[in-house]
Amino acid sequence: MHGHGGYDSDFSDDEREESSKKKKKKIEDDLLLQKPFQKEKQGKVASKQVAAELLDREEARNRRFHLIAMDAYQRHTKFVNDYILYYGGKKEDFRRLGENDKTDLDVIRENHRFLWNEEDEMEMTWEKRLAKKYYDKLFKEYCIADLSKYKENKFGFRWRVEKEVISGKGQFFCGNKCCDAKEGLKSWEVNFGYFEHGEKRNALVKLRLCQECSFKLNFHHRRKEIKSGKRKAKTKKGYEESSDRNSRLSPEEASKKKDKGHASSKKPEDSINKNCDEEESPSESELWKGPLPETDEKSQEEEFDEYFQDLFL
Repeated sequence: MHGHGGYDSDFSDDEREESSKKKKKKIEDDLLLQKPFQKEKQGKVASKQVAAELLDREEARNRRFHLIAMDAYQRHTKFVNDYILYYGGKKEDFRRLGENDKTDLDVIRENHRFLWNEEDEMEMTWEKRLAKKYYDKLFKEYCIADLSKYKENKFGFRWRVEKEVISGKGQFFCGNKCCDAKEGLKSWEVNFGYFEHGEKRNALVKLRLCQECSFKLNFHHRRKEIKSGKRKAKTKKGYEESSDRNSRLSPEEASKKKDKGHASSKKPEDSINKNCDEEESPSESELWKGPLPETDEKSQEEEFDEYFQDLFL
């Protein structure tokens, strides 16, 4: 019998040590099996509120990934269908009217300028910037004309685009939009008066037209024709030479020349209608007088100079 009220222990000291060792081993095994940074479980069963929050968060994440994978039209269609599903309605109520839709070409037409001034570039909206960007790509050397209303003295002009410059339209071909003539082209300078956005403006433009289209352009009054500088110099030089020759002649020679001119004008029609080869061929007496006069033949460089000079009229 021991003290303490006569009660004896049911467990011995050895059993107690074994049970304590088992507990320590179990704790060590749990620590080894536990992942790093793993939170301790607060309870065996989570509350309904926590479970609902986790479920909503996972659903929102899936929905976001699903929406990102769509394009704008598919996303819009999904939102419309969801709205009709939850709130009711018809798809006809969501159809967009395309009456006020505008393309880039419509915006350029509304804000286009034949010539841009500094005042036009003061307040540049995105529409004006788009029209200015299109204007910078145009070629402003020669114009393309619309001569369909030439009898009413109404003309339309616009600048050339890249395709027309490459094909030669307006420079090597007639500048009338309905004509493709190559021969007999003339350069004209026209003071173009037009109304643009409620303002009256003027611009000096150049055209290359054939004979028929030139007649249409000059139907009411004659425009200014542009000629190359070399042609003007030649005509001026020829006029000066003829005036010098006439000034050198004595009064008697001048009167003889005048009488000779009147006599030649009174020749019968038979002498006028002679063969051209007989007229141009020199007589035998002229052949024995000396060598034939040298004709001015242009070199290849001079021909190229004239050609390129006509390009930059």
